[in-house]
Amino acid sequence: MTAPATTARWVVLDIEGTMTPTATVHRTLYDYARARLQPWIREHAADPEVAGVLDEVREQAELPASAGVDEIAAVLHAWMDADRKAGPLKALQGWIWQGGFASGELEMDFFADVLPALRRWRERGLRLAVFSSGSVTAQKSSFSNTVGGDVRELFEAHFDTANAGPKKETGSYAAIADSLGRPAGELLFLSDVPAELDAARECGWQAVGLVRAGEPFADADFGARTAVGSFDDVEVAPL
Repeated sequence: MTAPATTARWVVLDIEGTMTPTATVHRTLYDYARARLQPWIREHAADPEVAGVLDEVREQAELPASAGVDEIAAVLHAWMDADRKAGPLKALQGWIWQGGFASGELEMDFFADVLPALRRWRERGLRLAVFSSGSVTAQKSSFSNTVGGDVRELFEAHFDTANAGPKKETGSYAAIADSLGRPAGELLFLSDVPAELDAARECGWQAVGLVRAGEPFADADFGARTAVGSFDDVEVAPL
């Protein structure tokens, strides 16, 4: 499978299942955060920003204002089990992962084709951004310690469900285009989730699906959508 050659100003990339194996998130990162949630929250609960996020957990889970760390942690663990894309959970995970990447306990893995392609696109003059359900904090910290070293310089912009919106809603892609200051037609989105590709296209974006063996959406019906098996099959040149 090879995508038709195209031109774009920005390439916006999903992370999980597109750039990194899903197992990196669902096993390595989730397990790391799960084991540290309660002690981390206890240690940082007095921080105003953290306290605000804990109040969001109470509100979304319909817990009483008096709910303590144990009750909040139980809710967060249940959300993780359900892979719920809840903003407060993503924020807390991001802070915990930030410490793990900074200490070297965590290292982000990529599919073999990803970093060479990203560097090639940058050298050609394309600009790169990320749109992930993981928080911006988590994105930046994970890119700071990867199998290819610190690759944060590759990405000029970061978007999550807090600053853009849900990934399956067209309005989120309109918000990103507005933030980047470019027409939707100059933006190319890469993701392994058909519904996300549809939302981007409905907003006027170009979009290409990634079908990677062993990933959750490897057998999804991409229909008439353009889909490839590797970044090597995406031919994009700068406008």
